[in-house]
Amino acid sequence: MAINKKSNTRHGRTVRRRRAAAVQMCVLGLALALAPSFLPVTMWTALAKSVAPFGWVFFGIGLLLYWFSRLPKDAADVPSSDASVVGREPTKKSMRKREPDVSRSGAVVNALPGKPALENTPRQRPSEWSRDVFLQIEWRRFEAVIEALFAQAGFETKAQTHGADGGVDVWLYARGKPNEPVSIVQCKQWTGKSVGVDKIRELRGVMASHNLTRGQFATTSGFTSDAITFAKANGVNLLDVDALVALVERRSQEQREALLAVALEGDYWRPTCVNCGTKMVERAKRDGSGFWGCIDFPKCRTTMKMRSGIGLADESLGWVA
Repeated sequence: MAINKKSNTRHGRTVRRRRAAAVQMCVLGLALALAPSFLPVTMWTALAKSVAPFGWVFFGIGLLLYWFSRLPKDAADVPSSDASVVGREPTKKSMRKREPDVSRSGAVVNALPGKPALENTPRQRPSEWSRDVFLQIEWRRFEAVIEALFAQAGFETKAQTHGADGGVDVWLYARGKPNEPVSIVQCKQWTGKSVGVDKIRELRGVMASHNLTRGQFATTSGFTSDAITFAKANGVNLLDVDALVALVERRSQEQREALLAVALEGDYWRPTCVNCGTKMVERAKRDGSGFWGCIDFPKCRTTMKMRSGIGLADESLGWVA
């Protein structure tokens, strides 16, 4: 990742100031040293010649200062891996710290000194479908399951894995008509928070902008009474976690196994960055509690709060880009 990490640190700013001062001293020294060679013979020539040796001294000091500014910080000033930014929640101040040294495999990052490292071990891997599967998987796996469900129902589907989606997570098309959407799906991988009528209104607005009369809203949570009333009157089919489990149970054994494979693909419990499409990593606050951060920090500053339980994240708790 082509990012100048030093420019984002306090040390980097100090180095730039020192180099600027060194360059200024070199220029001043050269001006004093070479002035007698260019000045016309006047009463000031003798004075210029007398201060010329000092010019070379200034020039030499400037070179030394520039050289020392290129050296790395003293080892005592370099924060250890335990005190790196992985031990802090991203803030305006902490964003200027070093990028954590983590691998793209999503390895556990270090905790703060005296604090235990975060556990990135998920719950026991489900062996069959239940509500718990929907509650364990991360938001991208949830969208993938919803897409697979509609594909099994006979639709051609198209989804966007990350980035701005325009209010549509899955596009549904009739077989053989890939350019004529018949419905759209919005997904919310929420727990402990019901989807309100505002989200259903947003979906209805997107439907109207595409001249669609049917829409689907799927969630691992439930819906408020106002949301249910509005959806019934505006062609929006609501799928809460119980309705989704019922849909899965009506599939054949082979289809259920295929859906479970989609749900539990890879690190199914580790959230995906909504901006980058890469798996996020665990990071620790000063108090030892954890949160999810994008592996491409500081290029991407997206974070997500953790749900209760190891290795879980909840979209309803929000993220910060």
